[in-house]
Amino acid sequence: MKSKSNQSFFAIFFISFGLFANTAKAQLSKIPRDTSFTVQSTLVKELKKFPFITVADPLMAKNVRVTENIVYQTLGDRALHLDILFPKKHSKVGNPAVILIHGGGWRSGEKSQALAIAKQLAAAGYVAVAVEYRLSLEAIYPAGMQDLRSAIRWMRENSAKYGIDENKIAAMGFSSGGQMAALLGNSNGDKKYDQIEAKKSGDIQAVIDVDGVLAFKHPESSEGTYAAAWLGGTSAELPEIWQEASALSRVDEHSAPIIFINSSTPRFHAGRDDMIKKLNEFHIYSEVHEFPTTPHPFWFFNPWFEPTVSYTLGFLEQVFRK
Repeated sequence: MKSKSNQSFFAIFFISFGLFANTAKAQLSKIPRDTSFTVQSTLVKELKKFPFITVADPLMAKNVRVTENIVYQTLGDRALHLDILFPKKHSKVGNPAVILIHGGGWRSGEKSQALAIAKQLAAAGYVAVAVEYRLSLEAIYPAGMQDLRSAIRWMRENSAKYGIDENKIAAMGFSSGGQMAALLGNSNGDKKYDQIEAKKSGDIQAVIDVDGVLAFKHPESSEGTYAAAWLGGTSAELPEIWQEASALSRVDEHSAPIIFINSSTPRFHAGRDDMIKKLNEFHIYSEVHEFPTTPHPFWFFNPWFEPTVSYTLGFLEQVFRK
């Protein structure tokens, strides 16, 4: 039989745990959520036009470790989390790393949607970090960008623990996440995206833009309500913000090399060709791969998943390992 003191201890423990769990649930319930963008709902939609597709869900490689739901930043009572996948064996100088930014129109989506590609990157020797960031229903621009910079600083602060080469960090984003990745790579050093003074940098050294726009106001783009919600107003109301948040307008000598992996829908890579011209002026490396006759969220599905991974690994090899 348990002693009364032991019984009291366990009673206090479970009461405390219950209070903690209820507090966490209450905090989460305060955050406005849009759960409309999921892999399953996207599959159901796209099967109507592409009946041959299947969801890509590779097995976790034996040489990969995973740690989920690490708090990388706390803002008041709001905790932001990331999942990190990393090779069990660290190289002496550390492995290049990739932060993965999910899509969903800056309004929906979640970090788990990047895990399929994160598995493949980690299996290939990269540290892959799938990140949660504040969406437009919770906080408008530049909050999400500030979160991503904080996550990158966290990666550098924890580089020894996870075997990260601090000088080789890329951002890979999908759709709206691709827009954010491109903006990160073309705004290195921008203090507006840093919420605090920090010893570690939030800059990145490469970008994988998967069907993310490069300019919000462009002949190839459309005046989207999701973009307006994220940016805090329409282009007529906030023209400076719309330009500031467009990676095309931010290209300079500090811009990172970039790969564009695109669907066949022009509006999802608005500004790409103009950006390549600007990058060429600064002799900054870029490459383009466009899949013909594809749905916008092609990266979720076979037969496009493996080529997307292959193009990404080839680019990272070109930028980081040669």
